[in-house]
Amino acid sequence: MKEFIKALIDPKLSPTAFRVALVVGSTLFVINHGTALFRGKMTRQRWLSGAITYLVPYCVNIHGQYINRSRHQHDKP
Repeated sequence: MKEFIKALIDPKLSPTAFRVALVVGSTLFVINHGTALFRGKMTRQRWLSGAITYLVPYCVNIHGQYINRSRHQHDKP
């Protein structure tokens, strides 16, 4: 778990995760909060939920990259 936490800010992994979070998070943000945003009805709770909407795809992408890297390191002789 400690290594995964380090992976969250790994400069080799984070650029890809950031791009994925931007695209996927923005899509999900519009789906889940777009109407409230355009109607000016965003609450503090919605903004917090919106931030998590970006955080989840970032963490999922980092996890995928971390697992892939770990598997490749174990496969090397």
